[in-house]
Amino acid sequence: MATNMIMVTMAAALSIILMLLCTLISIKMTKDREKSSPFECGFDPMSSPRNPFSIQFFLISMIFLVFDVEIAIIIPMIVIFKTSSMWTWMMVMSSFLIVLILGLYHEWNNGALKWIN
Repeated sequence: MATNMIMVTMAAALSIILMLLCTLISIKMTKDREKSSPFECGFDPMSSPRNPFSIQFFLISMIFLVFDVEIAIIIPMIVIFKTSSMWTWMMVMSSFLIVLILGLYHEWNNGALKWIN
């Protein structure tokens, strides 16, 4: 029992010493203006790197991700078709597709699918 306790305290002490040593070694001593700039190649940037991007592009990408995930959910439904009853499968699939179509209709009405305002 005593040897186990000694091993645990030694392991904890070694871990604490290594963590403290790593934090002391990794501290940066000087702030370099070139390293804190967005381009580290040594050239000054031609324009601001923080230019805003198109919100339409962001909305289209979010809609793509949502529909991509829904397609990934629909694909296993084909495999489940063999093992489940026809009535249950048809109800689940139709309700899922109705929610999918309602979401598409909602996005269309809000104008999220229009690229040009």
